[in-house]
Amino acid sequence: MHIRKVTPDDAKAICLIYNYYIEHTAITFETKPVSVAEIQRRIKDVLKNNYPYYVGEINNRVVGYCYLSAWKQRAAYNPTAEVTIYLDKDFKGKGLGYTFYEYLFKYLDKKRFHSLIAGITLPNEASVRLHEGFGFHQVSFMPEIGYKFDKWLSVGHWHLLLD
Repeated sequence: MHIRKVTPDDAKAICLIYNYYIEHTAITFETKPVSVAEIQRRIKDVLKNNYPYYVGEINNRVVGYCYLSAWKQRAAYNPTAEVTIYLDKDFKGKGLGYTFYEYLFKYLDKKRFHSLIAGITLPNEASVRLHEGFGFHQVSFMPEIGYKFDKWLSVGHWHLLLD
């Protein structure tokens, strides 16, 4: 997989990947598909705040993406970021999440970021395994805080202190 910085032109491919998860899974708590224009706006927001945002390609096809974003809006939280990763449904289970995180951590500005947070809808063994494999530790469990597909959903947060 070739990993590179995102561009606004990637919005259509990202939209296709993300909308699958909106429509078919509880991994995201969004309930309505998002437009390409909305994804372009979100990409611009991440980039204007100088957070890393990458896409992965196989044979010139975007097969996943990952980025950091603000954990909270208060200034004292600035050294902490939330990490997000999504893979094309046809490319799950092939180690691409691991490859993305290796890349992200290799180029992460550790002078800017002190810790990372990952929110995971539970159960999600693959995501938990990925995060714990990179040293994240579970720091929260919030039972039944979301409701999607006629059922209550729980969320956990995993935390990583960077060196």
